[in-house]
Amino acid sequence: MAHQGISSKLLDEAVQEISRLPGIGKKSALRIVLYLLKQDINTVNKLGQSIIKMRNEIVFCAECHNISDKNICNICADSNRDKSQVCVVENIRDVMAIENTMQYKGVYHVLGGIISPMDGIGPSDLRLDTLVHKVSTGFVKEVIIALSTTMEGDTTSFYLYRKLSPFTIKITTPARGLSIGDELEFADEVTLGRSLINRTLFESR
Repeated sequence: MAHQGISSKLLDEAVQEISRLPGIGKKSALRIVLYLLKQDINTVNKLGQSIIKMRNEIVFCAECHNISDKNICNICADSNRDKSQVCVVENIRDVMAIENTMQYKGVYHVLGGIISPMDGIGPSDLRLDTLVHKVSTGFVKEVIIALSTTMEGDTTSFYLYRKLSPFTIKITTPARGLSIGDELEFADEVTLGRSLINRTLFESR
């Protein structure tokens, strides 16, 4: 059934689909669709094709689980990065936030979430086995647990600490420059950069 005031079924379907995106309501979706209608058809086709190509061809790095165009992402493939230093983060947005600080020269491990019983997410739902395997090789010297300072983030951090404690590595965490409840992606670059530089041993938290 077409949205009230919309005389085109095609336009209505486009509005419905765009309004499914996070943070976009029906009014915003309608403005976007009307804007696209005013654009050159080649411009709109290019936009649509880029989204389809991204969804179909993007992969996850075999080493760190970051998004990548190839089997190994650009960060892991960079010979200038310190592979003995692994920063554990919740998601891809956190990688982007830390990279924007330009203060970190190691590599990453993306868990793909955090432990949250309320949401039905347990340790088995995270990419923990590959992290433990990575550390077990003996090449990793430091693991930085850089998860959000929420209850769920702290729970996951302590779980990780227990899993990694048997190995002879340094386990650190960003300094408490971030407020309780902060998520990395929303921290300003200066604060996040300083918290990484001034990281502390996990036990001393």
